[in-house]
Amino acid sequence: MSSSQLLSVDLTVRLMNVCQHVMAAALTTVGAVRAVLDGVPVLVAIVSGLALVSWHTAGSLLPARYRSTRFAAVWLVGFALIWLVTVAISAEFVSVAFLLWLLAGHLLPVRWGLVFSALVLGVVILTPILHDGSTSYANIFGPTIGGVFAFGVSLGYLQLLRDAVTREELVASLTKAQAEMSELHDELARTQRHSGMIAERTRISRDIHDTVAQALSSIKLLAHVGSKRTEDRDAARTLSQVESMASESLADVRRIVAALVPAQLEDGALAVALQRMCTRLSDEHGIDVVLQVDHSLPVLPTNVEVALLRTAQSALANVRQHAEATHVVMSVIDAVDAVRLDLVDDGRGFDIAEWEQSSGHSSVNFGLGFMRDRLRELGGELDIESAPGRGTAISASLPIHLPSKAVDVEVIP
Repeated sequence: MSSSQLLSVDLTVRLMNVCQHVMAAALTTVGAVRAVLDGVPVLVAIVSGLALVSWHTAGSLLPARYRSTRFAAVWLVGFALIWLVTVAISAEFVSVAFLLWLLAGHLLPVRWGLVFSALVLGVVILTPILHDGSTSYANIFGPTIGGVFAFGVSLGYLQLLRDAVTREELVASLTKAQAEMSELHDELARTQRHSGMIAERTRISRDIHDTVAQALSSIKLLAHVGSKRTEDRDAARTLSQVESMASESLADVRRIVAALVPAQLEDGALAVALQRMCTRLSDEHGIDVVLQVDHSLPVLPTNVEVALLRTAQSALANVRQHAEATHVVMSVIDAVDAVRLDLVDDGRGFDIAEWEQSSGHSSVNFGLGFMRDRLRELGGELDIESAPGRGTAISASLPIHLPSKAVDVEVIP
């Protein structure tokens, strides 16, 4: 739903609230005026009307934290009791029953709302008999039809509110997912730059090792052998100097190679990106996160790495927002023809059966559903194990299809 549609729903809800207050004031005013015309003292009629309007208005002015379901039921019962007193004073106040039926459908569960509405209808039907000693079919069928209509309208209003809340949650979830996707794209761009730097440093280090280092090693060996075989002292001294210089140069070359090699051999691109996510979660939220990556993990295709990174990001987002965990272990496992990403937390967990059966309006449902769909598109699968109070374990598996030019680079956590 677009922002303009959400604004339209919000305006509709506000308009209905205003109409409810206008209706309360109008019905009460009409009842009070007709009560005065029917012989009720003016002061009594005014006090009765003000009591109804004041109680109705007070319920809407209270802070939202006090508007729980239990409070709403108590407030509605109080409103009904005040209405009973006014009806006892004058039968003209029965028209306020229409407002009670509206509120019953909105504030009470359907079963209790029907019971409450039936009691109100009974009072409406009995009031003319108690006041005038007789009634008519109009006094029976008119309120019955009006009550059914009002109760139905209130249920529709309640459904509109629920739909608005659900759509707002969906829009918020999609907006958040879009922001996370943008963040992931930035993460992938950094990872690709880092991966390109690693590949270039690896190539340079290998070239130096295979050319300059090997040549210096050969020069050192030849100079050493030559100095032992020659009887010419000057030649032997020169060869010794050559051997010493070659040895020093070889040591320098090896230091250069050592400075280039460890960075790319100790950290793979995927491991670096995952470690960055884990470190951020630990620093920002105080959650102990451990990353474990198999040493034998090969270079992965780009689409597989993207899927694993997105899955890890969504899983860590769920941990941050819903799990209330203190410890998380993430593992990237080489499963021969597949790669597996496991994430285990010690959080509050959830009911798997309930999640599987739900339509999925919460962010955690959307997140897990998106993860599973993404993995299945690549021939993978998502397995989830969880129980309330026992943490959650997520295992994402993907088949490995290595590109033809893949280079075997060992990734160490």
